[in-house]
Amino acid sequence: MRELTVPISEDAIRELTAGEPVRLNGVIATGRDAAHKYMIDNFVKTGGQPPAAEAEIYAALRDVLAGGVIYHCGPVVQQAGGRWSFVAAGPTTSIREEPYQAEVIEHFGLRAVIGKGGMGPKTLAACQQHGAVYLHAIGGAASLIAQSVTEVLAVHKLEFGVPEAFWIIRVQDFPAVVTMDSHGTSLHQQMMEQSSARLAALLAR
Repeated sequence: MRELTVPISEDAIRELTAGEPVRLNGVIATGRDAAHKYMIDNFVKTGGQPPAAEAEIYAALRDVLAGGVIYHCGPVVQQAGGRWSFVAAGPTTSIREEPYQAEVIEHFGLRAVIGKGGMGPKTLAACQQHGAVYLHAIGGAASLIAQSVTEVLAVHKLEFGVPEAFWIIRVQDFPAVVTMDSHGTSLHQQMMEQSSARLAALLAR
């Protein structure tokens, strides 16, 4: 089991190989469809010169995401005494972010993306080029994963709705598996190819 502390160095990422289990510690951000489109429109397309109204959020996200991790997660949260906490923190299907993820990795210097189901060739190429990995979290274990979230530090763009907002969280011993590495290997792609070949063989009988 490899221990990773955020921010993560490129060297540490390059040492990882597909199939390797990891545990994450440190501050990460959640972000789904609305969050990724927002980052592309306001930060990536503007070349890092966001509209004045978004500058503060950009600075906050840049601090978290540089060498950092984004988690495709729409959490269930509760608030008590003015403090937020995560009740459930299961991964979201990641392929919906395929149109955006490569540019977000490059712009912010992301080192890892967490989700479920894997991502496509554009994201895989970005992982290889920029030194990042895709980490597969366990679907159906939302309550268990929430136990790894020790603190909610901030929330941005809550007007997007709770699942789509940026939640800045501290995690401890967050469990995941490297399924797309920085060397061009995708276990998701391999499984698809093997399944397709097996199906073709069965249909040919």
